Amino acid sequence: MEIFSNVTFWVFVSLVMFFALLIYMKVPAMVTGMLDERAENIRKEIEEAAALREEAQKLLAEYQRKQQEAEKEAEEIIAQAKEEAQRLKAETEKALEEQIERRTKLAEDKIAQAEVQALADVKEIAATAAAGAARRLLKESLDEGAANKLIDDSLGEVKSKLH
Repeated sequence: MEIFSNVTFWVFVSLVMFFALLIYMKVPAMVTGMLDERAENIRKEIEEAAALREEAQKLLAEYQRKQQEAEKEAEEIIAQAKEEAQRLKAETEKALEEQIERRTKLAEDKIAQAEVQALADVKEIAATAAAGAARRLLKESLDEGAANKLIDDSLGEVKSKLH
């Protein structure tokens, strides 16, 4: 029996016994179970990663939408502020123009009053000067009888004009 003395034979027998022992101890089933469990864990991790990625994309889309809304709202606020500024500017300019017109009118009225008063003062001064000059002329040129006649005529004329 040379077969039993051959090393290769004994290596082969050891290998067959090793595999038989592995099968008897259900090692292939355990390895398969472990591999199946590992594959299931990897599948779950992939599904979870896909779910997280989808959730992240939804959040990104939502934040982008909110950012666009915020930018649009900011633009609207800026537009409203510009409109309000234009409106206030127009109101202020109008109020300023009205105030200038009122002050101009008031100044013109005061000037007209001053002119009327100055004219009245000039007339009064001229009338007083003319009356004084007339009185002097009359005193110098008329005697007392002619002066009394002149006064009586003037009083009669004033009475006729008043009635």
